[in-house]
Amino acid sequence: MATTQAAGELRFDPPGPGSWDRDVVHFPRPMTRYWADMHPDPCLRGTRDFARGYGMLLDALEYRYVHGVAYKAVRPLDPADVPGRFKRAEDVFRIKYWRDQLREWDESAKPSSLAAHKAIQAVDPDTLADADLAAYLKRCRDHHAAMIFQHMRFTAAAIVPTGDFLAHVGDWSGASPADLLGLLRGTSPVSAGASAELDGLIGAIAKDAEARRLLESKDAPQNVIAALRALAGQTCAAIAAYLDLVGYRLLDGFDISSPVALEMPDALLRAIRAAVSGREHAPSDLEDRISGVRKKVPERHRAAFDELLGEARLTYRIRDERGVFSDIWASGLMRRAALAGGRRAKAKGRAHDPLHFIEAGLDEMCALVIGGGGPSADELKWRHEYRTSPASNAAPPLLGPPPPPPPDLAGLPPPAARMMRAVAITLGAIFGSSEAPQEGRKLRGLAASRGVYEGTARRISNPSEFDRIVKGDVLVTESTSEAFNILLPLLGAIVTDSGGLLSHSAIVAREYGIPGVVGTREATKRIADGARVRVDGNSGEVRVLG
Repeated sequence: MATTQAAGELRFDPPGPGSWDRDVVHFPRPMTRYWADMHPDPCLRGTRDFARGYGMLLDALEYRYVHGVAYKAVRPLDPADVPGRFKRAEDVFRIKYWRDQLREWDESAKPSSLAAHKAIQAVDPDTLADADLAAYLKRCRDHHAAMIFQHMRFTAAAIVPTGDFLAHVGDWSGASPADLLGLLRGTSPVSAGASAELDGLIGAIAKDAEARRLLESKDAPQNVIAALRALAGQTCAAIAAYLDLVGYRLLDGFDISSPVALEMPDALLRAIRAAVSGREHAPSDLEDRISGVRKKVPERHRAAFDELLGEARLTYRIRDERGVFSDIWASGLMRRAALAGGRRAKAKGRAHDPLHFIEAGLDEMCALVIGGGGPSADELKWRHEYRTSPASNAAPPLLGPPPPPPPDLAGLPPPAARMMRAVAITLGAIFGSSEAPQEGRKLRGLAASRGVYEGTARRISNPSEFDRIVKGDVLVTESTSEAFNILLPLLGAIVTDSGGLLSHSAIVAREYGIPGVVGTREATKRIADGARVRVDGNSGEVRVLG
């Protein structure tokens, strides 16, 4: 792309045949060249793996990037494969295949991923020779791609049982999807930022007067964190374990353009303070809510209700765990390596700012480090300015012809129809936003998480602004990823432009127990930073109070 080309002059042509929808739920902003080069292949392979494994009547989900903007399309299934998919869908429901994947995740995939993350994290890229740093960048990229594949191949284990539950129990009870998803609360602790390491940190600080004094110190946040890490004994070990777990994970998003936790010590320290101080939890009414829905189910279906709810609650946690313990961490490690490359490139006069280095593709990164070519410092600066400018986000929602109508499920064998309905309901709950009209100072979205909260709106346009969040703020943003769970102790409520009841924003709000309204479409345009707002997670409305 020529450096003189203005963002408003860019052409957005379809990247391939068929209909391409913009994905603003996962990728609300343009992505780096590195991401656009790396992501499509492992994502395609991962979605193909789960579509085949679950007997879905599609080949794969494909992503392409047009000027950094994410577009997705469904690849159709070869008609010759349809009979085999019919049989596989029948087998999946008979053997509850998602349980096999849950076992694989817990016993193999997750432990292996944690070990791989920690091995890569143990290397200090700033100490490597140029050639070794280039090799390390490739190692981090390969690991990142493997984690993207892993993230995608475990997707169906979470969405199929959840979608199957929503479909059947919605039919039987007439309960809304929001009420039904509320019955899954408490089954995905990682979505609320929970971990054994955080519990250990809280417990150690509670017993250590010096740690509590440091925690409330007015010193610079990075100095406070360093001093906490330098404490002796159990406190030092607990703090190190927690920071080793979260320090190089992204704070939001998926791309290497997002900062990791240790890059934002102020936000991280305030989140730790909030977690240590604790919060009041209202008595759980979950059992009463489950009982209330169950009573609406005809008696002949109640045993099936119990089974469907049990399977959904069993697998629900995979939805966010596969990101937190796969690519969210791998992306942060790749960013750490790239910033080391950026510092080296700046020292050699090859980049104006180390941060501009993340605008390079992998081969360009290696060339810049070794000294064998690559983009100029001015080109990298222009790419950064383009990607971070508001104009770069002005892309059409659809490229190519309108999507075809969904297939008629009535003509399919019952297991295949059941599978495709479960998938359609879940994808609709991930990507679908509210269509309700807005009204003056009142915005309407989807009621994602119960409760009512009044507080100060903190309009965040990108993760680099997280340092502006103070405890009790209402986060107003385009969307969030599961990575945001580290900062949840700071929030009173969440409001987003994009995403449905199964978007990551909705899941983290429900699991943490704060009001959430998602899919408003216009919150970031209609709510000023610092405004007083009332978030009603019961009705799905947000009112600007002043």
